[in-house]
Amino acid sequence: MEQNKYVDKLLKLTKSATSQFHTVLETKKQLEEAGFEEVALRENWDLKRGGKYFMVHHDSTIFAFTIGEEFEGEDGFRLAACHGDFPGFRIKPNPEIVTEGYVQLNTEVYGGVNLASWLDRPLSIAGRVVLRSEDVFHPEVRLVDFKRPLLTIPNIAIHLQKEMNQGVELNRQTQMIPLLGKLAEGEKKEGYFANLLAEEMGVKAEDILEYELNVYNFEEGCLTGAKEEFISAPRLDNLTSVQALATAIIDADRTKGINCAIVYDHEEIGSRSKQGAQSTLIVTILKKIYAALGYSETAFSNAIMDSLLISADVSHAIHPSYAAKNDPTNKAKLNEGFCIKEACSQGYATDSEAIAIVQQICEKEGIAYQKFVNRSDGSAGGTLGSIVSAILPVRTVDMGIPMFAMHSSREFMGREDQESLVKFMTAYFSL
Repeated sequence: MEQNKYVDKLLKLTKSATSQFHTVLETKKQLEEAGFEEVALRENWDLKRGGKYFMVHHDSTIFAFTIGEEFEGEDGFRLAACHGDFPGFRIKPNPEIVTEGYVQLNTEVYGGVNLASWLDRPLSIAGRVVLRSEDVFHPEVRLVDFKRPLLTIPNIAIHLQKEMNQGVELNRQTQMIPLLGKLAEGEKKEGYFANLLAEEMGVKAEDILEYELNVYNFEEGCLTGAKEEFISAPRLDNLTSVQALATAIIDADRTKGINCAIVYDHEEIGSRSKQGAQSTLIVTILKKIYAALGYSETAFSNAIMDSLLISADVSHAIHPSYAAKNDPTNKAKLNEGFCIKEACSQGYATDSEAIAIVQQICEKEGIAYQKFVNRSDGSAGGTLGSIVSAILPVRTVDMGIPMFAMHSSREFMGREDQESLVKFMTAYFSL
């Protein structure tokens, strides 16, 4: 099967977006290439109709927006939000653990990780490093990505743990510690990792004050299946949505209203942070846009009532080996369209009016979609949709790509579903 542009963009992003900071960096590059102008939250904004803008918040959240050339205050917002972080491991301070001469890095688990899926894989390191500066209130901040396999979490041989295939619990502190290297005779462990990091960045080890560093799966994504109808790749949750939103807001041609695409951080750990969906960031920015265009807060409040939010995050496809895990009448399948996700608990923030809007867009544009609902005797996670809609009371729909192996170090999806999500988001931002 011939590879299409939607697959190309997604696979490129899964290779380069190796931390939440790199997710934002790569999104920013796409926006800048498309002519978007960067603005800063601490500055006054001079916005114009027909303008395209973006704002980066603490390096790990990005907010892009366009203003229609025929914009009027009552037009309202078309909002779409997703997250750019992913489950994995973060390196702790003073990380060196030395046992029998082997150097391991002490890590903490970030999000709901399928631990076993990280064993015996080539792993690397990426994230943000903060350096000493002359102005103590403005330290120097740099991103780093080693872009080579540095670490492994080796499994134990089945000969030494014969009950392995019966299901063995992995201890996060003792059995999931990545192996970095082996000390030479007489070599000290102190500063082992700091020196490696300093050498990679071309700085002095003593100038490294702090860091936020991911351990990430170094393997690249690829097409698989007899007809190359599937994608296997790290970080599909939730780079599928990041790329869909970025492509859509760049390609859309709506002349009325304001389109907004947000990539949040910290969704995998609950969204409760200054960069997360539980912050007041979205309200602050939308109000600032309206004020910069000369409208009152009352006009903003009125416009919100005719606005819509899409919460874009991956969904669960029915697995052929675990079919009983899914709802008996709502079974999402790979390559049959993106999923509209529903839950009366509001774990997915959907309502019938908002879903009807999505369905009509799909019918108008000939876009495939499916519906996903959890089994009544279980749950399958939540999203930032219900969080944002509690802060900003707009009609909201949760949707996303159906997939297998969610939260594994390598995930699995249908290639056609990315196209359906991108086409929907583009139509949503255009109609």
